Amino acid sequence: MSFDREQNKFRTFGRAKGRPLTPTVQAIWDEHFPRLTWDVDAPLPDSPLWLEIGFGGSEHLIWQAEHNPDVHLIGAEPFLNGVAKAVRGAAEGELKNLSLHHGDVRDVLSALPDGSLDRIFVLFPDPWPKSRHHKRRLLRTEFIAELHRVLKPGGQLRFGSDIIHYVDWTLTRLRKHGGFKFTPETQADWRVRPNDWPPTRYEAKAIREGRICHYFIFKRT
Repeated sequence: MSFDREQNKFRTFGRAKGRPLTPTVQAIWDEHFPRLTWDVDAPLPDSPLWLEIGFGGSEHLIWQAEHNPDVHLIGAEPFLNGVAKAVRGAAEGELKNLSLHHGDVRDVLSALPDGSLDRIFVLFPDPWPKSRHHKRRLLRTEFIAELHRVLKPGGQLRFGSDIIHYVDWTLTRLRKHGGFKFTPETQADWRVRPNDWPPTRYEAKAIREGRICHYFIFKRT
């Protein structure tokens, strides 16, 4: 069953716009964003399809596109300035395997058929630490079910966070769902960032502030 947006209108992100774009960045946006926009009604590419949800400053997204030319990546981000950074990175790198959605990722997910994604990234999402805001957390039960729907069997869900109570909260819901497998052999399996998982500015900030980062790779069963 497809994700019911009408029953899940909760806002999972904060502000959607920061400083106005500079004239230079605006010019790059005007030239390149139209071709980069993900068309939810277009046929899916023949190549493996990966999705990054809330890519922030786009460091990870651009790195993955550069290092995986045979994969098509979709980046979904509601924050305008973050999307502008991705547009600039795609233009400077002349990337042809990257599409962007400026807005809520649920618009993308609801248009994707079952088993269409090979990999999903949810890296350092907003933990919404106050109890009254937990309903805004991204990896809620209904959202996890939707990620399971659009992932292929054996596909990966990569989740990273530096907030331990959010990690526990998320792992509890993933285990309850039962459709994602994580079988670590040592502590390093979730405490050491894999080589094909480049750092982000949010991770760097967490490390500077003394928080321990956690890195999980779940397989869809």
